[in-house]
Amino acid sequence: MKTVKRILLGVLGFFALVIIVGFIILQNIKTSALPDYNQDVKLSGLSQGVSVFRDGQAIPHIYAKTEADLYRAIGFTMAQDRLWQMDLLRRVTQGRLSEILGKDQLETDLLMRALRIQEKSEQILAQSDPAIVEALQAYADGVNQYISQNPLPPEFKVLRYQPEPWEPVHSINLIGYMSWDLSMGWGTEYFLHQLRTEVSDEKIAELIPDLEHHKTTIYPEFGTIKVEASATLLAATKNLKELGAEIFNGSNNWAVAGKKSKSGKPLLANDMHLGLFSPGIWYQMHQVVEGKLNVTGVVVPGQPFVICGHNDSIAWGMTNVMVDDLDFYAEKLNKDSTKYWFDGAWHDLLIQQEIIRTKDAEAFVEELKFTHRGPLVNRFKEEKETPLSIRWLGNEMSNEIRTVFLLNRANNWSEFRSAVSTFKSVSQNIVYADVNGNIGLQCSAGLPIRLGSGIQIYPGDSSKYDWQGLVPFEELPFEFNPERGYVSSANNKTVPNDYPHYISHWFATPSRINRIREMMEAKDQLDTDDFKAMHADWKSKTAEQLSPVFLEAMQKSADLNETEKEALSHLQAWDYELTRNSVSAAIFEVLYRKTMENLVKDELSPELFKGIRGQKMLLENLMINLLARGHSVWVDDVMTDAEETFDDIIQLAFQEAVSELIQKFGTDVEQWQWGRMHTFTIKHPLGVVPILNKAFNLNRGPFEMPGSYHTVCPYSYSFTRLYETFHGASHRHIYNTANWNQSETIIPTGTSGIPASEFYLDQTEMYINNKYHPDWFEKEAVQSHALFKMQFVP
Repeated sequence: MKTVKRILLGVLGFFALVIIVGFIILQNIKTSALPDYNQDVKLSGLSQGVSVFRDGQAIPHIYAKTEADLYRAIGFTMAQDRLWQMDLLRRVTQGRLSEILGKDQLETDLLMRALRIQEKSEQILAQSDPAIVEALQAYADGVNQYISQNPLPPEFKVLRYQPEPWEPVHSINLIGYMSWDLSMGWGTEYFLHQLRTEVSDEKIAELIPDLEHHKTTIYPEFGTIKVEASATLLAATKNLKELGAEIFNGSNNWAVAGKKSKSGKPLLANDMHLGLFSPGIWYQMHQVVEGKLNVTGVVVPGQPFVICGHNDSIAWGMTNVMVDDLDFYAEKLNKDSTKYWFDGAWHDLLIQQEIIRTKDAEAFVEELKFTHRGPLVNRFKEEKETPLSIRWLGNEMSNEIRTVFLLNRANNWSEFRSAVSTFKSVSQNIVYADVNGNIGLQCSAGLPIRLGSGIQIYPGDSSKYDWQGLVPFEELPFEFNPERGYVSSANNKTVPNDYPHYISHWFATPSRINRIREMMEAKDQLDTDDFKAMHADWKSKTAEQLSPVFLEAMQKSADLNETEKEALSHLQAWDYELTRNSVSAAIFEVLYRKTMENLVKDELSPELFKGIRGQKMLLENLMINLLARGHSVWVDDVMTDAEETFDDIIQLAFQEAVSELIQKFGTDVEQWQWGRMHTFTIKHPLGVVPILNKAFNLNRGPFEMPGSYHTVCPYSYSFTRLYETFHGASHRHIYNTANWNQSETIIPTGTSGIPASEFYLDQTEMYINNKYHPDWFEKEAVQSHALFKMQFVP
């Protein structure tokens, strides 16, 4: 018995030792890369010392004597907090995810290589101003010194690979990545092509936005003024979503002039609506070369310049123009698919061999083919019938890296416009305010000059439908100090219909912009608290428009049961606020979705019905067109002998909505609260692996959320991932030109990308509760609120 006992004790001791050793190893992996923000660092290449002050959110405020010193310190500092995210985004742009994540990423890698992002980046780098090149080189050197001197973040250890040296071109690649992410034509236009196999052109036309019914424009007077030159359904892109590397949804920005501001000076607000994941897409940072540069705002990890923010003279923020920036062409190939027919002759396809290596040491040799327009994309679209090529704005020459470099230094409206004139591939409406009392809004976009609307798939056998360049910057819309005292944009229709150039059909519906302007007009003067309330606004103009239509239809229904009657009474008493505890909001959201789905599902195969649920914009515009015209060819249910009306569709949708809510929460209607079904979990790319999520505490949530995709405060979900918030405001900024120290900001995540850091997701709770933290700017304020100080020394 003693022997058995000794053996058991020995076994238990062994397992205890294994657990202890395992715990120590895990803790080492989790924490070894945590930086000491108070530890001074020797940095080769510096000419003088650089100071880094970090505030209560560990946001770095970097003070240098020269620009080269500043950007070298920025590279090291950013790598301290976001190195693995930087490497992940770099691999996305290069098509090299398979090397770390396995062969499931092969199609994603091949698609990204087909876009030739780095090829364009190399061209931009070769023609960039020497000051920009020097800044990028210094930044890359700072990143590389961090890599060579420090333990790596845990993701590198979990995935068992080493980061390669950073190069200046990798920073420019991130512009191409954002350009692709903002592209409007890739998913929707090909889906319309697929629909033609099942429904008529008349029905397809009703899914396309009729811009006559989009009454609210960003630049309402631009069509009538003289222009003065001086004044996926796709597996590959689905993978990017799952990695947290596909980001775009929408945005808001606005500014008020001094006459509408309680301070007498302009206020500016911006919240770019992007993917909500961890680490977040933005890195907050303040950069100073004393006496020469003083700029703060948000930076994309992997490049050093502030994308949106303010310096000591101006502030700016961005929203997507929603340009139709990609066209498909039906090509005619020869028998062995090495040539394509164009303008009466056969032309050689450019055929490129790609070797894609995987983490399992496999290597796949794949072939990419290009016409003069761009890549053939059949394999990515699973199109077997027609050879398709694309022309994409991201491959047109632009220089966004120049734009942000100069924006960081601009002092007035003229310098601002000069800076944004090269912002073409990432088309944005850029809002402006300055310390001298001016406000403005500039459309900075690449608008292709082409025949037709850009929606259809063009015949590729001639040059007739090729792009003929881009609309000159001098002809793009802008506003400067409008009489109304404010400017605003929310991805809505850009200009009135008499503007001479085609921009897009794919604008956001007017719900957000109408609510923003309603709130702007509600008061004679606004202050920071008013801007915060606008950022946090959950009242829906969509619900305000549609609820009476739904209620009128339901009043014609005589056979409601008690639960349905109670649900209807909630909808009747609703104020159109999508709060967390609102029963009415839950009923409306399900009813709205069911109504849109019931309009189309009887005429589509299961595959295309699933596809259109992923194209919410088409369904929303079908509803807008139907309400404006009073009829639609989609209304009648082709599966029945009767001829249905829109009231019939609504009544059926209401019954189905109640049924869905009963299934989720039971028959007690008071339990149908919007926040209980509309939730948000902020996720890390590796958090999909349960054991990693638990070991490293990667994900946080779920949190109950208000709002929806049609409210100014947008917690968006897709119809294929019902009620799971995955897009929203990726930051909120309110800039006060009267006193920069009174500016406020928040991001959904935190400064650090290292999960063990106290600054990993430390801003999340503040963010979901619509709170902000100060955005300190003056040096005295920065120093007095600093919790950490480190010095880079030569």
